[in-house]
Amino acid sequence: MTAILKNFIGGEWVDGSGVTRNINPSNTNDLVGEYAKADKAQTEKAIAAAKAAFPGWAQSTPQVRYDALNKISTEILARKEELGRLLAREEGKTLPEGIGEVARAGQIFAFFAGEALRLIGEKGASVRPGLDVEITREPVGVVGMITPWNFPIAIPAWKIAPALCYGNTVVFKPAELVPGSGHALAEIITRSGIPAGVFNLVVGSGSVVGQTLLEHPDVAAISFTGSVQTGRKIAQACVLSNPMKKFQLEMGGKNPLVVLDDADLKTAVEVAVNGAYFSTGQRCTASSRLIVTEGIHDRFVAAVAERLNSLSVDDALKAGVHIGPVVDQSQLDQDLRYIKIGQDEGAKLAFGGELLKRENPGHYLQPALFTEASNNMRIAREEIFGPVAAVIRAKNYEEALAISNDTEFGLASGICTTSLKYASHYKRNSESGMVMVNLPTAGVDYHVPFGGRKGSSYGPREQGSYAREFYTTVKTAYTYPG
Repeated sequence: MTAILKNFIGGEWVDGSGVTRNINPSNTNDLVGEYAKADKAQTEKAIAAAKAAFPGWAQSTPQVRYDALNKISTEILARKEELGRLLAREEGKTLPEGIGEVARAGQIFAFFAGEALRLIGEKGASVRPGLDVEITREPVGVVGMITPWNFPIAIPAWKIAPALCYGNTVVFKPAELVPGSGHALAEIITRSGIPAGVFNLVVGSGSVVGQTLLEHPDVAAISFTGSVQTGRKIAQACVLSNPMKKFQLEMGGKNPLVVLDDADLKTAVEVAVNGAYFSTGQRCTASSRLIVTEGIHDRFVAAVAERLNSLSVDDALKAGVHIGPVVDQSQLDQDLRYIKIGQDEGAKLAFGGELLKRENPGHYLQPALFTEASNNMRIAREEIFGPVAAVIRAKNYEEALAISNDTEFGLASGICTTSLKYASHYKRNSESGMVMVNLPTAGVDYHVPFGGRKGSSYGPREQGSYAREFYTTVKTAYTYPG
């Protein structure tokens, strides 16, 4: 009988009020694990524990925080193959992608271990004679973290690491669909030497655990990654709460990749296929709109279809697999609905879009490529979050740029070109938070800011030194020496 893995509250592993079952999308007969579900009362206990631990952790030395974060990083990196296998098994990323994500989580904790030693203030002269002015940063308090299923260890890492680095305490709610990676990360954190209550894990639903975090007056800030619809509800709740909560939202994307006539065809194809389809297209930075100028359009479409036909779609743990399964039946149903919507709108399904059968029962979908799409179609405007991309024909660079910016989102964008002129112009004029030239739109280093514009993001950036803007508050203090 499988042991039910517990929540972590106030320094202790505790039972829940129900059970979440974690199913392998590559083999739906495989139960990855069972996890205790927290209810409202347990979530409130976690918040109380975090509040009680906050004063001590906020006043801890940079060395103490460095040592804890560095210890977490060291264990994550030492166990990256094991943890990567767990991640691939529960989420459906291929094993190399899973190991890579775990390594990134370890690198994030290492980076913020260093940041704990680098947080400094400013001291200056006042415009009034004889006064000193100090500008310092302090932690905000208890931070509630609500994370998605598509990056079940990297996204928690890039929220938890800076929160702890800057002296905050944490109540962490991982996605119910993939609790295994979050639980494994929590176990590692509990062995880092941090005091009881500084970090708390509560697995449960958004309607119970998430809502409690939003409503509770002792939660000072909410960091959320997920859908636009949920993000807007969180923003409203944070503004209306008393006291108001600080909030940070990473939501959706409908990211463009522009391919110009002068692009290297092989490079453009690899960039497009990687960005649109790897990780089963289940990335907010996936380039699901491929905007291609007329001179290269037909060659590009043919080459992409040929490349897609060469990809292996199978069990995420098998060697040589390029694309794993869709994460669950609900997401698969959504992907299939959008494929039908695209066909009904008049786009041509040039490749794929079929359900696939493999050795074990799983949520396997052949990557889908649409052509003859226009930017006003739903498949070009709404985030599908699956292995589905649409090619939009453009007359020239100017029209391609206009199409790429014609979206309510603004997370990532890319361009394939050998022209320094167009590359430079696109970087300046693309209305997105992250721009790639001859690179996939999905893929940002762990030490640089991550985030977008328009409907994709709200609040300070995540990752890198810019994370301090969310996880700290600025204090200005005057001294009159007398």
